[in-house]
Amino acid sequence: MTLLTAVLAAIITTIIWYQKDSRNEMKTGTLSLIYWGASLMWLTDAVFEYVQLQTEYFKPSPADLLNDFFLGICAVVFGLLLWLILVLLKDPKGVIKQALENIRN
Repeated sequence: MTLLTAVLAAIITTIIWYQKDSRNEMKTGTLSLIYWGASLMWLTDAVFEYVQLQTEYFKPSPADLLNDFFLGICAVVFGLLLWLILVLLKDPKGVIKQALENIRN
């Protein structure tokens, strides 16, 4: 479930980046790369787990599925958090800079 969650997030953000953010103002390309990196990490984990468990890999318990799903959601949220920090630091539309100038005046 972690792999599925990360791949789904990667596909969605890649589509958004490709369709909406041609100038990469909002750094959605970076968010997409974060999720593709997480997907690659979970794919590597799945391969090693399959080598270890063989056919038992395809028979997870419901509790394991739920735990993996929550871990995948946590990874997606953490990626969003990193992306949000990046966007706030870069301030591509100048919103934060303008708000700080308004506070000073």
